[in-house]
Amino acid sequence: MALEGELVALEPLRHDHADQLFDASRDPEIWRWLPIAAPTRDQLEVWVAQSVAEGEAGREAPYATVWRRSGRAVGSTRYLTLRPEHRGLEIGWTWLQSAAWQTGANVEAKLLMLEHAFEHLGCQRVEFKTDGRNARSRAALAALPAEFEGVLRRHMDMPHGPRDSAYYSVVGEEWPAVRARLEERLSAKVASA
Repeated sequence: MALEGELVALEPLRHDHADQLFDASRDPEIWRWLPIAAPTRDQLEVWVAQSVAEGEAGREAPYATVWRRSGRAVGSTRYLTLRPEHRGLEIGWTWLQSAAWQTGANVEAKLLMLEHAFEHLGCQRVEFKTDGRNARSRAALAALPAEFEGVLRRHMDMPHGPRDSAYYSVVGEEWPAVRARLEERLSAKVASA
């Protein structure tokens, strides 16, 4: 199911998104904190195929982030660590073309995903994790605002070495205030777009 906003639409990831996502993914800074290095075209196609397979198997729900003005995919995000028995999930694997940074695309994508998680999927908890050194991501999560929960040390092996993961969450009781904050931030971006 697509999630549609004013600036972006989140479309269920498909194989035919691969070419546009490859074009969007050329800035190595995008991949600095992710579990893979900047992919070649073949590597990105494998990543898309694996992501689509995870979606088809019901283990994750990957999306292409599509800029509404152009209809072009400018990044990706997904639901993962699905725990329906505990009414929780994670939002992650989020990356955007560097030209889409600071445009409101990420703000709206988070609004759409959180709204869907809390209001349609019945979640009571949505979590996020990022590399503890990723200041941009941590500032974005704090601005939601998501609650900082702590750091899991040596949590993951990454291309650049072991990663400490900083965890954040939003719970159901916090969602109305988080929603209002995201809508306020988004209205300023939409007005300037």
